[in-house]
Amino acid sequence: MNHKLGQLMMIGVEGKVLTPDEAEFIVRNNIGGVCLFSRNYESPEQLYQLCSDLQALQPRMTDKAPLFIGVDMEGGRVQRFKEPFTIWPPLAKLGELNSNSMAFRMGQSMGEELRSVGVNLNFAPCVDVLTNPDNPVIGDRAISNDPEQVTAMASGLVRGFIKANIIPCAKHFPGHGNTKVDSHYELPVEEADLETLKARELIPFKKVFRSRIDMVLLSHILFKNIDADNPVTFSSYFIQELLRKELRYSGVIITDDLDMKALAANYAPEEIPVKALTAGVDILLYCNEFDKPPMACEAIDKALKDKVLDMARIDESYQRVMALKEKRLTKVPPVTLEEAQAIIGSEQSQIVAQAIATGEVPDEIANTTT
Repeated sequence: MNHKLGQLMMIGVEGKVLTPDEAEFIVRNNIGGVCLFSRNYESPEQLYQLCSDLQALQPRMTDKAPLFIGVDMEGGRVQRFKEPFTIWPPLAKLGELNSNSMAFRMGQSMGEELRSVGVNLNFAPCVDVLTNPDNPVIGDRAISNDPEQVTAMASGLVRGFIKANIIPCAKHFPGHGNTKVDSHYELPVEEADLETLKARELIPFKKVFRSRIDMVLLSHILFKNIDADNPVTFSSYFIQELLRKELRYSGVIITDDLDMKALAANYAPEEIPVKALTAGVDILLYCNEFDKPPMACEAIDKALKDKVLDMARIDESYQRVMALKEKRLTKVPPVTLEEAQAIIGSEQSQIVAQAIATGEVPDEIANTTT
């Protein structure tokens, strides 16, 4: 397989220790990164070792580039690493507090804990506007039902993550806040037209792009009044016309998990990666089904040989991914395990988390600048 293709994939690993087979697959295919979950976490010490083992594969890989090591750490019910990591309240609590400085502190504190063990990418913040309060997948993961408030708090979080040397990733473009079904289980179909999106859902995305955000994650939603034939993940309109041209977004575009039933129940596994790359996606995310990444590698390779997929399209994404790694991952010094143990669950992080949870900001942080 062409070594450039591997950089356009992030995959899951099965357990708390990197297996020889997993390491060999990553090295042989020049895989760009790994996404971690609760199944990969036992303790900060174990997680530190897992991340170290992943980055130790670099000298054996074609590009010898750092791996993206990502996780979903939003706070609330989406927090993959539990105690002694700081337990953060859901983003809805941050919305209630409505403090830019506390949003920054949350992003920075959460980011410093992640970075200390070797994680360098957080699939956060959610910048979805909660227009459907009965939404089964978003709910209190959203900051607010007010686009401007979502914008303000999300921008603070993004600045905090960047300060902590974490790559933030805004999700779920162009907005998952109005859906009635969970895309983990079926394909959401939305009625909203483009004007509605521009007046509501797109406002936070457009503004966090100005906060130097380097990655955006797509939703698996079919907007039938905008692109009736394709969910966003496969839509050249949403990716090329709206994101790239109209919103002038030049960063990396990643899919949501391609194993989710929204796609897997409606498309053949060999179709999914090819459709996404053809539409303009930069990184394919495979999280939970470990037979899928090898299938995706074969499918993409075949599509290139059959001229279904253009190598120029691959080159474009490859250059974007490698530029981001050079910009954000190559100049950050590692943290020792002893330093990490002091950072994780620190008193300062606990104070910030408690303040957001209760809405009561202590004087010692209320009167300091960020």
